[in-house]
Amino acid sequence: MAQQISSGTQKPKATTIEDWARSDVYHNSFLIPQDSVLDAALKNSAANGLPEIAVSVSQGKFLQLHARAIQAKRILEVGTLGGYSTIWLGRALPEDGELITLEISSKHAKVAEENLSNAGLSSKCKIIVGPGHESMVDLPSEKKFDFIFIDADKPSNVKYFTEAKRLIRKGGVIIVDNVVRFGRVADPEQSDPNIEGVRSLLNALKGDKDVDATTIATVGEKAYDGFIYAIRN
Repeated sequence: MAQQISSGTQKPKATTIEDWARSDVYHNSFLIPQDSVLDAALKNSAANGLPEIAVSVSQGKFLQLHARAIQAKRILEVGTLGGYSTIWLGRALPEDGELITLEISSKHAKVAEENLSNAGLSSKCKIIVGPGHESMVDLPSEKKFDFIFIDADKPSNVKYFTEAKRLIRKGGVIIVDNVVRFGRVADPEQSDPNIEGVRSLLNALKGDKDVDATTIATVGEKAYDGFIYAIRN
């Protein structure tokens, strides 16, 4: 049962990004042990000049827990970057599991390969270098994926999601990251290619009988954003 928190006659204090980040760090200190391999992946990515746009610690743990919860054996990731989220997901796989991750940048892929090797996941995780949509089109649909995580260029969201529906099994899960964007997606006064990419996906999902989906908004050390969670019907 939900509890209502009374603040008397005082209005609740407005929270900031610093508050959200502090909350993440606080909860993580109880629930997510320090991990030298993941820390090294972030350090190596930064040292090679990769943008600091990987998922947060708690988001990575969520992806891992979810992959475990649905007993995923085949995972597809669209957007590798330095392999940080790939490590979280790869660790969720059973011994005979497989993860394919798609990355357009050969530089990013090289860094990710180093990080996956350091994590002991090279045998389970395969990086395909090239444009994400073209790589997805080339993947056969006979052997379905259990879980697909889309975290790549937002203008291509609809193309990625369309292919994801082809590649995912019935009952499988598709997550699309970065779809709230500080609430700007819902603000008609705001527009840029990333926002429009999310809006196009939302329009495509409206009335789509192939999936059942919702948006989950999040706050934390990565600020105010969110993801679409969809199940293939």
